[in-house]
Amino acid sequence: MSRLYEVMFIVRPDVEDEEADKLIDSLSTTVKNGGGEVKSVEKMGRRKLAYLVRKFADGNYVLLTVAADGPVVHELERRLRVTEQVIKFITVRMDEEEKRVAKIKASRGTRRKVSAEPAPAAESAAAATEPAEAVQA
Repeated sequence: MSRLYEVMFIVRPDVEDEEADKLIDSLSTTVKNGGGEVKSVEKMGRRKLAYLVRKFADGNYVLLTVAADGPVVHELERRLRVTEQVIKFITVRMDEEEKRVAKIKASRGTRRKVSAEPAPAAESAAAATEPAEAVQA
């Protein structure tokens, strides 16, 4: 069963663009050979890191969107781990994330509808009971 993943990795800043392109191509080939599909490749450019990673203060960010099975993603992560040009990476399963976001949006929509209708009725009921309490006291 194919799932959607986002793999973001940071390439060392001293790596040439041509070498980074070769790295991206080899990772894409790994995914394709495993039966997966690379949906998109986005080079996000050079950015400053929040903290030093392997003595580097900045790096070139790359985002791969991949539709593949678990073993293919596991192999991709293994290759990222042993590649010297990659200083950091993270893989996120996006189909679960999309489900979570859809669930939150659905619950927000139902809460607004439910809370919007009773509010005027509650205010009129509260206004009707206040004078009665004042008379009894």
